Amino acid sequence: MLRHRLAAIAVLALASSSVFAADCTVEIEGNDAMQFNKATIEVSKTCKDFTVKLKHSGKLPKQAMGHNWVLAKTADVQAIATDGIAAGLPQNYVKAGDARVVAHTRIVGGGESDSVTFAVAKLGAADSYTYFCSFPGHSAIMKGTLKLVK
Repeated sequence: MLRHRLAAIAVLALASSSVFAADCTVEIEGNDAMQFNKATIEVSKTCKDFTVKLKHSGKLPKQAMGHNWVLAKTADVQAIATDGIAAGLPQNYVKAGDARVVAHTRIVGGGESDSVTFAVAKLGAADSYTYFCSFPGHSAIMKGTLKLVK
């Protein structure tokens, strides 16, 4: 009888651990109305790496209404966006080698997608992070908050 109880406890423990396992991937969409479909993304501290899958759910080409997903400390967003405009579409509107950028996808147009994976260790618990689209003019409204959680 004791063995059956221990076996039942072990099964429940395994089942509950998989239920509470951190999800280390998120899917986010950008559309032709310059909007992301998520205002906040939560990243568990238990994730070693985190993957963002960006999909452009609109129809317009990337030259007209392209979107990317760029992550940075909130204080750096405006400067990164400004430098990104000068970098242009061939550089995905991200200045080459910009150390302020934690991670970014390439620019995608309607129906296209891209993803990026970054080490969660790059995120500081005390820092504030914003994700945004660096296509010219989009960062003012096309942004959200990324939070590091337990």
